[in-house]
Amino acid sequence: MAVKINENYQLLKSNYIFAEIAHRVDKFQKENPDAQIIKMGIGDVTGPLPKAVVARFRDAVEEMGEAETFRGYGPEQGYQFLRKEIIEKDYAPLGIKLSEDEVFISDGAKCDTGNIQEIFGLNNVVAVTDPVYPVYVESNVMAGRSGPMNNEGQYDGMVYLPCTEKNGFVPELPKTHVDLIYLCFPNNPTGVALTREQLARWVEYARENDSIILFDAAYESYITQENVPHSIYEIEGARDVAIEFRSFSKNAGFTGTRCAFTVVPKEVTAVDSEGKKQSLNSLWNRRQTTKFNGVSYPVQVAASAVYTSEGQKEIRESIDYYMRNAQIIRESLKKIGLNVYGGINSPYIWVKTPNNMDSWEFFDLLLKKANIVGTPGVGFGPSGEGYFRITAFNTLENTKKAMERLSKLKI
Repeated sequence: MAVKINENYQLLKSNYIFAEIAHRVDKFQKENPDAQIIKMGIGDVTGPLPKAVVARFRDAVEEMGEAETFRGYGPEQGYQFLRKEIIEKDYAPLGIKLSEDEVFISDGAKCDTGNIQEIFGLNNVVAVTDPVYPVYVESNVMAGRSGPMNNEGQYDGMVYLPCTEKNGFVPELPKTHVDLIYLCFPNNPTGVALTREQLARWVEYARENDSIILFDAAYESYITQENVPHSIYEIEGARDVAIEFRSFSKNAGFTGTRCAFTVVPKEVTAVDSEGKKQSLNSLWNRRQTTKFNGVSYPVQVAASAVYTSEGQKEIRESIDYYMRNAQIIRESLKKIGLNVYGGINSPYIWVKTPNNMDSWEFFDLLLKKANIVGTPGVGFGPSGEGYFRITAFNTLENTKKAMERLSKLKI
């Protein structure tokens, strides 16, 4: 008898959005070798690691080269020194108390948001915002929590919460019961953030409906407005119903270095088949110790440098640099008459395509006529059709150059 595949993978429609973008760009570049393409699509930073991070990284690598200071396997949950810094520098100033065993160091928020579904049963109903970061949806499709994609571009069995101009890109509470709720705020791709009051309504919903919120806070360091919470645990009662994901990628340039963390409070629980409450902290710990050997020692030492006074100064300068780019993009696009959202609490700018163009049509226009790469909104879900995401993660020079090219287009 032949080996069988996981047929849930066959439910996935179209290529992963960023793989499709790469394919189209590569094809265009081969056909137009002299084209100077400016990439403002994938949310990858362009600035180097902070000097404070590099110094500690180098020192830790040197340690690994000496017998007296060499380290082999580290704790799967992460080294104590980094977890302690996270608690004291990221959460304590917000009035949030965490214990070290509630913080799990990992190699990326993308990995954690994709893997977290493993500790939940397949019969749970999953809700996602629409548009949405594809990993939330596709990891659950792969696991078997959905049916095939329907004619509306949605997977049967999943609940989609539209984020549109009509509701200010803020999702409304589900009209039917859901078990797992993925929220990403400040949002990828729309760049919109939730106020404290708006987030509190989600926590209240989760508490009333015995739901769990999977809160992706990867962009919290870009928040500029006072009434936007940096952590879901700033909301009373959230420790009972929420798991939070954070990353060093977007604040400290770790996209190629890989380090992040997930917070799983001991209070948050789900039930087994007999209705008995089980600790999600314990389940995630079991998952990690079985499938993960931890982030390397040098990388964790490097991440700890983010919390030094020098590291904080450098990452603030980097964030301000990208947010200046965001402001330039917002103002430039508005100047040529486009409807623009985001870019205030986030490095993402969400643009309504002109003249009723679909998302991929606008993508091709910018690529071929201005040699600019962005991300078609439809790649994030059906409600993203007719929109386009542009990131501020580029150099100031390229950002200005790209906006100059755009200003000359007749759209």
